[in-house]
Amino acid sequence: RDSFDIYISEINTMPGFTPISMYPKLWEASGIGYAELLDRLIELALERRGKLDQVKFVL
Repeated sequence: RDSFDIYISEINTMPGFTPISMYPKLWEASGIGYAELLDRLIELALERRGKLDQVKFVL
């Protein structure tokens, strides 16, 4: 295409997280429902917390 049009898209840093929001809808399209998505995100957060608890921070 020989066009020099410029397109700018906003990056959504605060995506919605209701059952009708795009983020859960994207996962639903790949076979992961809303409840399963929430469960998995909580599992990942708990795993990360467990790993952080093992790290020693020195000031």
